[in-house]
Amino acid sequence: MKRISVLMLVAVTLLTSCVVIPPGRDHRSEGVMIAPILPSVVVLESEPYYYYSDYHYHYTNDRWYYSQSRKGPWAELPRDRYPKEVRYKGKGGKHDRGRYDDQRDGDRDYDYRR
Repeated sequence: MKRISVLMLVAVTLLTSCVVIPPGRDHRSEGVMIAPILPSVVVLESEPYYYYSDYHYHYTNDRWYYSQSRKGPWAELPRDRYPKEVRYKGKGGKHDRGRYDDQRDGDRDYDYRR
């Protein structure tokens, strides 16, 4: 009798651990999508969107999101699929600089010790 109750307890535990929960509606996609790994170097234009292998990718705040449509729904890209390097076309490395930083560029290189 104890053996059957232990087996039932193990069976119930295993069955409840395999419950599938549907995806949420907050910045997540419906269904399962598997996006391909991005190339090692991604070059972005003026907008932070990238199209590769029938998927749209969006880069913001050092995170990547992907979708089959540019309108969404977007899902967060797993970190093992991130590119090794992100470059910006025609920006010269100043893609995240604000207007105040751009105004003070001349002061940054000035030597005030004289």
